Amino acid sequence: MAETNFVDYVKIYCRSGRGGAGASHFRREKYTPKGGPDGGNGGRGGDIYLRGNRNHWTLLALRYDRHIFATDGEHGSSNKSTGKDGEDVYIDVPLGTVCYNAVTGDFVCEVQEDGEEILLLKGGRGGLGNYNFATPTNQAPRYAQPGEPHQEMEVVLQLKLLADVGLVGFPNAGKSTLLSSISAARPKIADYPFTTLEPQLGIVEYRDGRSFVMADIPGIIEGAAEGRGLGLRFLRHIERNSALLFLVPADTDDIKKAYEILLSELERYNPELLDKNRILGVSKSDLIDEELEEMLKETLPRDLPCVFFSSVSGRGTTELKDLIWNSITVNNLHDVSPIVHQNMRLTLDGRAAEEDEEEFEARIEKEEGKDDEEA
Repeated sequence: MAETNFVDYVKIYCRSGRGGAGASHFRREKYTPKGGPDGGNGGRGGDIYLRGNRNHWTLLALRYDRHIFATDGEHGSSNKSTGKDGEDVYIDVPLGTVCYNAVTGDFVCEVQEDGEEILLLKGGRGGLGNYNFATPTNQAPRYAQPGEPHQEMEVVLQLKLLADVGLVGFPNAGKSTLLSSISAARPKIADYPFTTLEPQLGIVEYRDGRSFVMADIPGIIEGAAEGRGLGLRFLRHIERNSALLFLVPADTDDIKKAYEILLSELERYNPELLDKNRILGVSKSDLIDEELEEMLKETLPRDLPCVFFSSVSGRGTTELKDLIWNSITVNNLHDVSPIVHQNMRLTLDGRAAEEDEEEFEARIEKEEGKDDEEA
C-alpha cells in the first residue's frame, strides 16, 4: 500500500517516570554534634498528557515516535534537599483523537478542544526522606521510602474527523465530484474504483454566510465488514457527523437495494450510526430524463428525504444543501455529535480485532498481489 501523509491510526507505548527515592542521611558537621536526620525527599516522576492542537491534522508525527518516555524523579540528598521532579511529556494530537487501551481495547479518553490536556499516565510520587520520620521517641530513623514505580500502557490513537455531514456510498458514486463542486476541496477524481484512498474534508458555503463541513470517505462495497475493498477502516471518520448522506448513482439497477446494502454495512460496523439523520442523494441524474426520474421516485424508501442531483450540471445541488442544513441543525449545528465509545475490539474497522495497522497493510498488499496474478 502506498505511503500517505494522512495517518489516522497509530499504536504507541507510553511510560511515565518513576518517583525518586528518599534519602536516609544524618547531618555530619564538625561543630554540630548529633545533627540528626536530614535526608531529603525524592522528586516525582514525569506525567504523560495528551494535548489537543488545532494545527495538527493527522497522527503522522507519532508514526515515527512510537515510544514515549517521561523522565524519572531524582533521589533525595543530604541537608533535606528534595530531588528534581521528572519532566512531563505532552503528546500533541489533532482534535477528534480517541485513545484506547491497546491490550484490552477499552476506551480511555478523547481530545476535542484546542489546548485541552488530558492526563494519560501519572508519574510515581517521590519517597520521603528519613527526616520525615523523626519523632521524640525515634530521633534517629535509619530508613526512608522508595519512590513509587512508573505506569506504562500501550495505547491506540484513532483520529475521527470532525464534520457535520459524511458521505457514504459505493466506489464511483460521485462523492468526490460532489465535494469538489460545492466546496473548495479538490479531491482526486477518476473513472476507476477507489480513487479516494483517504478521507477528505470540504467547507460548503450556505446562505447568509453560513457554512458546514462535509467529509468524503473512501467507497465501501458489499462485504466490507469482512475486509473486502478498503474494509470499514475509514468509517470512524463519520461517527461524529450529525447527518449521513448516502449517494447512489441514478443508473444503478436497484437504488433502494443499494441503499439497504450500505445501511447494513454501517450497522455491522457500529449500530449507533443508524441513529443519525440520513439523506438519500441520487447522483448523476443528468444521465436520465424526467420521465424516468419520476418512475424511480416511486421506488425510493419512504422513511427518509431523497433528492436527485447532478454535480456536473449543478441541478438539484441547492435542494441537496437545504436538506443537509435542515438535518444537521436538528442536532445543534457544530456541536460534536456524541459517540458511544464501545470496546475497540468490538468495532469492525476492516481488520481482525488482534490485527494492528502494519499487519493490516501487509494483508492488503498480499491480496492486491493475488488480484494482479489472477488478472
